[in-house]
Amino acid sequence: MNEELDWANLAFGYLPADYNVRCTFKDGKWGEIEVSQSERIDMHIAASSLHYGQEVFEGLKAFKGKDGKIRVFRLEENAARIQASARGILMEPIPTELFAEMVKKVVALNARFVPPYGSGASLYIRPLEIGMSPRIGVQPSSEYLFIVMVMPVGPYFKEGFKPTNICIMREYDRVAPRGTGRFKVGGNYAASLVAGEHAHELGYSAVLYLDPKEKKYLDECGPANFIAIKDGKYITPASDSILPSITNKSLQQIARDMGIEVEARHIPVEELAEIQEAAAVGTAAVASPVAEIHDLDNGVKYIVSKDGKPGPVVTALYNKLRGIQLGDEPDTHGWNTIIEVE
Repeated sequence: MNEELDWANLAFGYLPADYNVRCTFKDGKWGEIEVSQSERIDMHIAASSLHYGQEVFEGLKAFKGKDGKIRVFRLEENAARIQASARGILMEPIPTELFAEMVKKVVALNARFVPPYGSGASLYIRPLEIGMSPRIGVQPSSEYLFIVMVMPVGPYFKEGFKPTNICIMREYDRVAPRGTGRFKVGGNYAASLVAGEHAHELGYSAVLYLDPKEKKYLDECGPANFIAIKDGKYITPASDSILPSITNKSLQQIARDMGIEVEARHIPVEELAEIQEAAAVGTAAVASPVAEIHDLDNGVKYIVSKDGKPGPVVTALYNKLRGIQLGDEPDTHGWNTIIEVE
């Protein structure tokens, strides 16, 4: 145990752990898994990742349960998504078995950094694949480095599970209509930084983007998927420009298990006037409730939470998912992987 760490007050940021694990794709095949204590990588100044953005990543978490077991949530889904991202920008996809082996190994090696049950903290797992071949002409790399690093992160809601205000600004596009929106590539996040900072300066927690083609339908909410509860139904935007969130997918299944109808479809901006609850959903927060949505271009305010509290359905979905991750709720869908620690 890491007694010097104040688990409850850890930020969502980088903290060094003991080890990371690495694997190289070279000469048409993946090599052996290497365990490293270095926080550095040696790469060519003309590497394709640096010049042409050949870079994909993932984010998932490990939790310690009341029973002392360490659980990683839905790692096979993260493997499938990073493979889709890699194929989307002509990188070599990491095989599922290798991805799983590396995640299990790095968590086991850094088991002392998995926060204790009840702290609200977790071990964040960041798989990263980058193109390593020197490329000055625009072409894909032939050599790739796959790294899995971990770090303990504190509870997302340090001041309680409270709704925040978000805004709509049409002057920014997160991604192109047939671009890389459905892939988890660093460029999508770089493209969102200006809009995100602008929103923060105005006092909002995130930008609720509209579809990049027509500016009629809801897209992503900052770096997260958007969900809403309308007349007892769980609704969420569906389009090729939205990253398929594993958290959203999991919450949809939990909603169905609870007898809630789920609709993944185009959601016109005006429909925000008819919703009773909303949240931004993703790995970091699970579900971050929304209080108000301000359409800054039209001067319209959509009041989602009348009393300033998270809604009952979003709260129930959040608690259920967190319970499954921690082992407090039955894992009926087999989402958790138990990590064996020697």
